[in-house]
Amino acid sequence: MEYSDRILKCVECGAEFVFTSGEQMFFADKGFKNEPKRCKACKSKRGTSASTGNYQRAETRTTCSQCGKETTVPFKPTQGRPVYCRECFQQRRAMGSTA
Repeated sequence: MEYSDRILKCVECGAEFVFTSGEQMFFADKGFKNEPKRCKACKSKRGTSASTGNYQRAETRTTCSQCGKETTVPFKPTQGRPVYCRECFQQRRAMGSTA
């Protein structure tokens, strides 16, 4: 199949960019069905914001199942499963590796 450069419009910024024949061949070889929607600048901007993320870590206040001390954990505890403070968790981990 013969490929020729095509001009596409970025859905993010509205700028026009070239979808080269080489890129089209690459897309066909990989089996990609859709053509690119974003220009290279918007694509790279999107990639860095997704990897650094606007991810907020969930901090949950709870009570340690072993010592009873109040602690915070970086996850939402599951009902029926024990939750340990940092000290108890590290103690249990050390005991587990020596067994």
